[in-house]
Amino acid sequence: MTAAGGEPEELPIAGDDDVVRVRQLVRTYAQRVKLSLVNQTKLVTAASELARNTLVYGGGGVARIEVVTDGVRQGVRAVFHDDGPGIPDVTLALADGWSSGSGLGLGLSGSRRLVDEFDLDTEVGRGTTVTVVKWRG
Repeated sequence: MTAAGGEPEELPIAGDDDVVRVRQLVRTYAQRVKLSLVNQTKLVTAASELARNTLVYGGGGVARIEVVTDGVRQGVRAVFHDDGPGIPDVTLALADGWSSGSGLGLGLSGSRRLVDEFDLDTEVGRGTTVTVVKWRG
């Protein structure tokens, strides 16, 4: 998979307004690669959840959004990174309905179901990076 269509755009995630900006930028990219409306909604929902997790659990961080290609298809890759406390139990964090806070527990597990590719890299004391991709077609 390679980046296609220019440099990735990075947005800081330091407050609620930034979560909204990330959601808007992801929608713009999804429209640019002509994802269906259903797939746009899935990607934007996943990105919104992951941006919120970056803010609430990671203490803030950065989102990087870009168009990618695998030679045949185009898609959107969104990377969320924080230097927060990390996730001590990844299996539990990815379980449906589990939440470390007062949320619905849809953040990681729900996001994983909404996208085509999902990668979670975390280490206690080092932070967390979540990468998602949604492909057109």
